[in-house]
Amino acid sequence: MIAPGDKVAIGMSGGKDSTALLYFLDMIRRQERLGYSFEIVPITMDMGFDMDITPLRQFVEALGYELTVLPTNIAQVVFDIRAERSPCSLCAKLRRGILYNYAAEIGCNKVALGHHLDDAIETYFMNFLFHGKLASFEPKSYLSKTGITLIRPMIYLQEKEIIKFVKREELPVIFNPCPVDKQTKREEIKHVVSGLAQQYPDIREKFIMGMEQGTVGDFWNSPQLLSV
Repeated sequence: MIAPGDKVAIGMSGGKDSTALLYFLDMIRRQERLGYSFEIVPITMDMGFDMDITPLRQFVEALGYELTVLPTNIAQVVFDIRAERSPCSLCAKLRRGILYNYAAEIGCNKVALGHHLDDAIETYFMNFLFHGKLASFEPKSYLSKTGITLIRPMIYLQEKEIIKFVKREELPVIFNPCPVDKQTKREEIKHVVSGLAQQYPDIREKFIMGMEQGTVGDFWNSPQLLSV
């Protein structure tokens, strides 16, 4: 996922996943576990909500980085101007566009996101149930419009493992002020997957097997960032 000399932007939301991702990648960089160096650029967005990011900023600075904050009017566009009944899709597209374009502007060749195994499974079921597609996101994909390569280094980690790690290390987690937080279709699918996991405890392992045998192929067999 990461090659020598890469400049990797990390999308920071203030949630547990992106906070853990920065911690992991910083640990790998400092310990030179890949055998070469790379650069990390933490980036977050001011969505237009009343949100205190002081704990996130302090955490980033304690690791030796400077947190870049991008001002946006995403909340106004999604909730006031467009008045979206299902705002998550538009919000995600706007956030991704701003992040990828800015990362390219400052010379980053890669963007790392904090998606984990449960996110991949939930995306698969959402695509199936709402769009009739049998697909999820890939751990690594090239974005031709910006020249950015998108990576998801935590793709093999279950959400419960990240939760335990964040609590153990006392990493900061900022409350999400979005008015539809925990009220989305993804949240519904999360409960569906949890229910299936109770009846079929190895559902996550089977999902990995299915993905490794599918289109993601050789990349999913790469151990480079999965040893943390």
